Amino acid sequence: MKRNQTILLLLILCLVSCNRIANKTKEGINRGGEVVGESATEFFEGVSEGVDKTLECKIMLSNNLKKQGLKTGVYNIGSQSSSHNNKLTLYVIFDSDFNQEVMAKVFNKSGLEIGRAKTVISGTKDGAAYFDFLFDTRTDIGYRNKIIIE
Repeated sequence: MKRNQTILLLLILCLVSCNRIANKTKEGINRGGEVVGESATEFFEGVSEGVDKTLECKIMLSNNLKKQGLKTGVYNIGSQSSSHNNKLTLYVIFDSDFNQEVMAKVFNKSGLEIGRAKTVISGTKDGAAYFDFLFDTRTDIGYRNKIIIE
């Protein structure tokens, strides 16, 4: 009888031990997966930030526009409907009232002009808004280009 009880007790201990080992293994795998997931996310965010910095255009306001109270914020380069990046959306901040047509000129990495577009920018002191510059459909604003607003 004692022998059967001993065997039963050993079996129960084995099952409990196996279950604990399985749970600890599962927890370890889950933690490992979390670490890998976090590392992969950080890696891809780093790559994305590096690409963003490499692909940025330089936006410059003319001294005349700066004197009239304009500043720039964020911008986006997109397309109107073609495969070319020929649309500049620019966030403009007004330090004073402003209402006039301005021109954006795009220069490639070699300093050659590749496109011009005009738009009316209008705003009041302490205001801000987005404005679109629509270039010729053949204009392709590349990355690291310089854009001068005058």
